[in-house]
Formats: sequence, structure tokens, C-alpha cells
Amino acid sequence: MFDKILIANRGEIACRVIETARRMGVKTVAVYSDADARAKHVAMADEAIHIGGSAPAESYLLGDQIIKVAQATGAQGIHPGYGFLSENPDFVEAVQAAGLTFIGPSADAIRKMGLKDAAKVLMEAAGVPVVPGYHGANQDAGFLAQQAAEIGYPVLIKAVAGGGGKGMRLVEAPGEFADALASARGEASTAFGNPDVLIEKYILQPRHIEVQVFGDGSDAVHLFERDCSLQRRHQKVIEEAPAPGMTAEMRAAMGEAAVRAATAIGYKGAGTIEFIVDGSNGLRPDGFWFMEMNTRLQVEHPVTEAITGVDLVEWQLRVASGEGLPKQQDELTITGHAFESRLYAEDVPKGFLPATGTLGHLAFPGGCRADSGVRSGDTISPFYDPMIAKIITHGPTREVALKQMAQALEETQVAGTVTNLTFLSALCNHAGFAAGDVDTGLIARDLDALVAQPQASPQVVAQAAMAAAGMMAQPKWDDGFTLWNSSWREVVINHKGEERLVRVRLRRPGSALVDVDGQVVEALYNDGWSFDGQKLAFTYLGDEITVFADGGQVFHTIDPLDRASSAAGDGNLIEAPMPGLVKAVFVEPGQQVAEGDRLAILEAMKMEHSLLAARDGTVAEVLAAAGAQVEAGAALVRLEDED
Repeated sequence: MFDKILIANRGEIACRVIETARRMGVKTVAVYSDADARAKHVAMADEAIHIGGSAPAESYLLGDQIIKVAQATGAQGIHPGYGFLSENPDFVEAVQAAGLTFIGPSADAIRKMGLKDAAKVLMEAAGVPVVPGYHGANQDAGFLAQQAAEIGYPVLIKAVAGGGGKGMRLVEAPGEFADALASARGEASTAFGNPDVLIEKYILQPRHIEVQVFGDGSDAVHLFERDCSLQRRHQKVIEEAPAPGMTAEMRAAMGEAAVRAATAIGYKGAGTIEFIVDGSNGLRPDGFWFMEMNTRLQVEHPVTEAITGVDLVEWQLRVASGEGLPKQQDELTITGHAFESRLYAEDVPKGFLPATGTLGHLAFPGGCRADSGVRSGDTISPFYDPMIAKIITHGPTREVALKQMAQALEETQVAGTVTNLTFLSALCNHAGFAAGDVDTGLIARDLDALVAQPQASPQVVAQAAMAAAGMMAQPKWDDGFTLWNSSWREVVINHKGEERLVRVRLRRPGSALVDVDGQVVEALYNDGWSFDGQKLAFTYLGDEITVFADGGQVFHTIDPLDRASSAAGDGNLIEAPMPGLVKAVFVEPGQQVAEGDRLAILEAMKMEHSLLAARDGTVAEVLAAAGAQVEAGAALVRLEDED
């Protein structure tokens, strides 16, 4: 077993590896960028070494620098986590050439599975079913369009070096193919440095079911399946294990195919074989096809750990240090059901735009597992994935585990940034999802209902108003009656851009009435304030009040002297919704545009975001050029004033 390892990663996965290493008596070395100098993984590790600037290319992608740190600190192995260098075969070879152990698969295995087209040819030869499609080297646009027509629409364009939904486009008709191909290639070039794509038949009622495999270089086992069908734009949102509706026959067929895939490349370590499954007529042994292999630990590995009782990071360390497989196939069993929800800093009403901010408050309830790389006071920066935490629940049945998840989400407290908490809660309460009727199109079909933002109840508004007025502290019963009189006091707060005038009347110490739009809420103090009997936690940071209801209802205090001086924004400006790179600009001054026309593309966090015209008009100015790095709120295009 190793004495010391270096973790070539950050955030929650770095923290996750440190936890298991510490339990096993293995010391850890963290590396960090400028932005992560005070990060949680830095505080948790036994040693932490600075390696460069905030951008990944200046720090977490510097393989040579990371290897030097490992050698200098006496680390014997490097754990890559996921993302960054985890599936870079050149890095694996460099680690081994330096006399260190890469805690993961061989460079050869990564290369064989790294390009989706070559991997599918290899899997077909190994007897693993693959989706009909074109996986060849001819990348001529006209030829690819011809292949798409022969496969039959709808088709999926996918980056051969891709993952995480990047470089992927659904094309439903021939006329859409050329634009979709250009967009997919552009995103693939940015994210992976490789514009090549493959074309596949799109399954109409697809489910995404993957199988966890683990090998020791000669033998392999599977640790059953995970259902990752709940996706938005090919990004996983909630995962579960086992898959709902899974039969013993189907599980055996998928497990055997996954093990064949792993043994075909002499796989060592943790990996995932992803399958696309036709869910239109139930799960059938002849209705699944290989999509790709992820040659690393997956983000969603905790649900597998929950149902099997296996610590996959422990297995990684043991096998990388020279042990064989810790368990054989017949020793692995499923117990209960587990869910994982991905909690992100993102603005759901604005199309799930990644968000930043300082976490003024972060707390998770008991009864769930929360894997997080941030704490209260930490900053969600624009340089990395905006994940706050993975919330995991495990129960004896799917129904119980889902109820546990709904409760855990309801009790999770985040202040300082917008999140997708209400979206996750809506999914947990979705009738189809609760019944196990899942496919990858569920979110898109019901998106409007799922992203609807709950209105703050009068009780929540009342609590925010009393907090804004400084009345949420424990009443001081010996202060006399100066404050506690029968007059109404007006409090103005802002909620979602709208001013709310609330009236408060203090009847006596520990008792008040709050008038919210004509509805009177009774506030009583008994070891904390309750509003019509409802007690909710809250935080008050700066001018921002967060009441922890419905995923967090946010209010801002307003100075009455400043109310009249609030300025209206310029509706003619198209602004950057987040920090990013201006990838393309499609308009010029004097050009006529219609509502919905694409004006520019902003690239942020390796995803492309189209900026559209909000109305018909004429372009007055183009204020940013392609290639410009801009901050959130930067003006990009200005339309002429309306007559």
C-alpha cells in the first residue's frame, strides 16, 4: 500500500479521495491554483503545493509540474480524480516514466477507449452491441450528411473525443444538419482540441444506463448498473442505482457485456461502460447498445457505493498498489436503492446559466451523504465547474430513497449564489419520475413546469420583512415598551426585482402581526420566531436575506432614501450573462435583426451560449469582437433606440 499519494485534482473529488486515503492511513498531497489557495481540499490534505494560475491550463493541466511536485514531496502515486488529466494517456506515460504509479488504467486502455469511433469498432469485435452509425475517418461535411441520410433521421452528432454533452447535437431533419455539424465541431475543438465527429442513430425513447466495472489488468467484475437518464442537454442531473424496471436477465446481459468490454482492453481500475437503452417496450436484453467507456471514476460513483457497500476509491488504491480484485463477481450484491442529485450554482430561470458567488452559508441535513468541495465562505469561481455538492440518499426501496432525497433537498441551505435546488426538488416530485417512467427526454418535455419558480408565501415574506427591520433577535423583555407599541411600521424589501411593502405591528414582546398584501401573519416567539406556526431558518448577509424555503427565497433590504433614485437598465443592450469568451459575432452596425436572431456566441465553462435579440430592431453598435474575454454584464451589442 502507498505511504503517500498526490491528488491531481480539486473540489469535491479531491476531498473524496482524501477522506478514503486518510481512513487507510495514506498521507495526501494536494495541488492548487491561485483561485483555490483557500479551498477545502487544500485544508484537508496533509500537504498542499501551489502549481499556478487560476485557469486550468495554468495549473491543473500542467502534467509535468504536477509530476515534479509528486517527486519533491515523496508521493508514490498520483490519483487523477475525474476531468483534467484523468483520461490523458500522455500524462499516464509521463507518470510511469518518472517512476510513479498512476492510480487508474493504462495509457493503452485510455487510448483504445478515448476516441468513440475507434472504441466502437473495438467493442463490436469483442461482441459488445453498438448503435448503428458512422464512426469512420472521412470528415467531409457532405459525406457526413450523406451518412446521416442513410442512417435515417433523427441522428446524433457526437465529438469523437467528447464527453459531458460537449460537441453533441441532435439533428431531426436534413436541413438542420450543416449548422448542427458546424456548431458541434466548434465546441469539440474548444473543449477537446479535436473537431472530428461521429454520426449515430438517435433512439426515440432512450435511457442512459451505465455499468460500473473494475479490473485488475487481467480480470474484471461489474458492480451493477446506474440509471442516468435524467439529463438536461446531455448533462446528468439525478442518477440512481439500480435502474428502475431492470430485470435479472437484462442485468446479466449488460453486466456480461460490460465485463467483456473491460477485459478486451486489459482494464485496470475503476471504469464505466455507458449504454443507450431502448425504453419504448420495457428493458430487453436485445435493446441496449454501447455508447462509450469512461476510463476513470465517475461523478455518480456514490450511488454504486451505497447499494454495494464498496468504497471504490479504496479499491482503486488497493489495486494500483498491486493487489488483485478485492471481491469476485459472486461476492457482490445489491442492497436497497440510492439516488444522487447534483447541486449546482446556476441560474435556472435564465436557462441554467453557470453562476458564481461567495457562499455566505452552506449546510446539509443529517440522513444524507453530501460530497462537497466547498464550505461556507468559499467562492464559486468562473474558472471551474460550478458544482456545490452531490447529495446522496440510500433507502431500502426506490420509493423510500426518493422521499429521503426530496427531504434532503428541502433541508439543504445555500446562501450567496443562485442554485438549482428548486429544480431538483421539482424532479423528485415529478409523477413520472416517481413511478420510474424515465428516459433522457423527460426533462425537456416537462421543462416549463420543472423550472417554474415557486412564489414566496406570506409567511416567508413576513419573516424576511422582520429580519430586514432587525426584529428577529430574541425579545428583550426588560427593555420597556419603547419599541413594543401598537403602531404599524412599514418595511420595504426587494424580491426578484419587485419591491414589496410590508407592515409590521408589535403587540407585545414576542408577539407581532405582519401584513403582507392584506394577509395578516401572526409572528410568535418561542425559542425562535414562528410565522403562523411555521419556523424556517434564514441568513442575513450584507443587504441579502435568504429564507430557507423552496430552495431558498432571497430578499434584499432597501434604504427608503434610495428608493427614488433607482435607475432603469438600458433595454437596448445585449450583455454577457456570465464571464466568458466571445466565440463569434454574427451582426454588424446597421444590420436589421428580428426577435430571436442569434447575435453572438459566448463560450463559458466549455459550453457555448447563444445570445439572441430580445426584439426586432437595427444594430447600432457591436461592442465586442470575436476572441474577446468579457466579464458578466459586459455590453456586447447595442440596438438603436425604438421610435
